[in-house]
Amino acid sequence: MAISLTKGSIGLGVIVGFALLVILGWLPIVGALVAGVVAGLIAGGVGRGALAGFLAGILGAIFLAVVLFIGGAVIGAFFGIAALGALLGGSVGGLIGLVLTIGNAIICLIGGLIGGALRRA
Repeated sequence: MAISLTKGSIGLGVIVGFALLVILGWLPIVGALVAGVVAGLIAGGVGRGALAGFLAGILGAIFLAVVLFIGGAVIGAFFGIAALGALLGGSVGGLIGLVLTIGNAIICLIGGLIGGALRRA
């Protein structure tokens, strides 16, 4: 089975975009934009790039929610109340993280549009 180099791969774009989002996620806007542009370049095409960028952003949101939940449980276990720590870390921290990462997902989508357009040009 041959891989087409002209069309690109949405799956690979999502994986690379997610990895870049995890690495560069601490940069407020630039990290998500770079992750989206690279995901769009790999996916190839404007629509494919937007999809890859958005899915990478959503995976980043899920990853952050899981990390906050586990982190809350660990901190709660340190103080002897693991269930309360997991609840607070997962709900309060997860809600704050969700709002922030939905913004990142939209920025990744815009970056995916840009990367897809660059790949197409």
